[in-house]
Amino acid sequence: MTSSSRRVRAVAVQPRWHATDFVTADAFRHWMRAQLEEARPHLAPDRPNLVVLTELNGLPLVLRGGGWALRLRTFERVALALFVARLPRTLPVLLRERVSPIRALQLAGIDANTALYLRTCRDLAREYGVYLCCGSAPMPRYTRRGDHLTRTPGLLTNQTVLLDPQGDLIGVTDKIHLTPDEQGGGVDLTPGDPRELRVFPTPAGDLGVAISLDAFRPDVIGSLEAQGCTVLLQPDANGSPWTAREGLPPDPANLRDQPVAWLESSWQVTSTTRIRYAVNPMVVGNLLDLTFDGQSGITGPHEEAPRPRSYVMTDPRPGFLALTPWVEDGPPEQLRRTGQLLAAGSGHPRENAYRTDTLHADLTLPPTTLTPPAPTPHEDALRALIREEIRPPSRAPWAALALLLLPLLLLVRRNR
Repeated sequence: MTSSSRRVRAVAVQPRWHATDFVTADAFRHWMRAQLEEARPHLAPDRPNLVVLTELNGLPLVLRGGGWALRLRTFERVALALFVARLPRTLPVLLRERVSPIRALQLAGIDANTALYLRTCRDLAREYGVYLCCGSAPMPRYTRRGDHLTRTPGLLTNQTVLLDPQGDLIGVTDKIHLTPDEQGGGVDLTPGDPRELRVFPTPAGDLGVAISLDAFRPDVIGSLEAQGCTVLLQPDANGSPWTAREGLPPDPANLRDQPVAWLESSWQVTSTTRIRYAVNPMVVGNLLDLTFDGQSGITGPHEEAPRPRSYVMTDPRPGFLALTPWVEDGPPEQLRRTGQLLAAGSGHPRENAYRTDTLHADLTLPPTTLTPPAPTPHEDALRALIREEIRPPSRAPWAALALLLLPLLLLVRRNR
């Protein structure tokens, strides 16, 4: 460590979620606050603190106000029931913006849910005095028009928002490479544009974001490395048992144990590129019939982490500054069986008994030489929304009613 270097405390939170955490605004705020409370003992008083939360932690806000539907037990059934129950809001979006029912369901409540998500994170960043990677959430693209916001029709990306300790916006990054569950057959999100990738210089590091699958992709990592990223943030939500086999795009036929595949993300980045550190929190828990599991980690230079260790089902190696153990260790077949017992719908006493954890590591970084990127119109709009200088867009009830009546009016006219 030289006199010009700086020290940063990085914290990764591995929470367990339940559908009930998202059915009211208060439940969501409580769930998010609990994660910052878990981080609190790990915060350093003498250096910047960077707290990184998990991918898609705003996605289940689509359930807000729909607690009654949870008894249907599967995400698909619940989504269908909510679409029908909210037809005065969902049908106009579906017709006007020409999107799928699942995207229409999300967009119908997206403005209020985006405001709740961002302002909850703002309050936590301020209260705990941290640089906060909020995780990620499906969010639209906004533009500020005078004293109101407009939303780009039909667009819904998986977005990570970075906030400073005053709760102000640092920047936004979209996920570029979507998994099959995020594409049209799943929650139907819009892929981000790789040309919009940027690095954000802060006292907590020159931060680059690669959401989950993006951290496996050379185009994303190469772009962030070329722009001077020193700390990679990889919010993650792995939607299957951790000890199962999986084939990821672009080679789904290449089946591997998931822990083996994950070595090709943060650990590989800090082992083979100029990006010095990576923070990879992973959410766990069964969300209705969906299973999420993994091992959170913080990786860095091998000389700073010489102790050999690694994910289960992989050989120990240097480079892990901090790593969450899985629920147990043992031979691969035992671990695969345990993963099945933990998964949604197993009916076993161990169902949903995942391990939660909070990790920290101290990062030694050089002084930044980067200039902050110019904010995009979307970031200007989000900044105003976070500061409550402007309200989320709203649609008059008569507009929704008119769209609902349109098919009936056309039918009447045809029969005249």
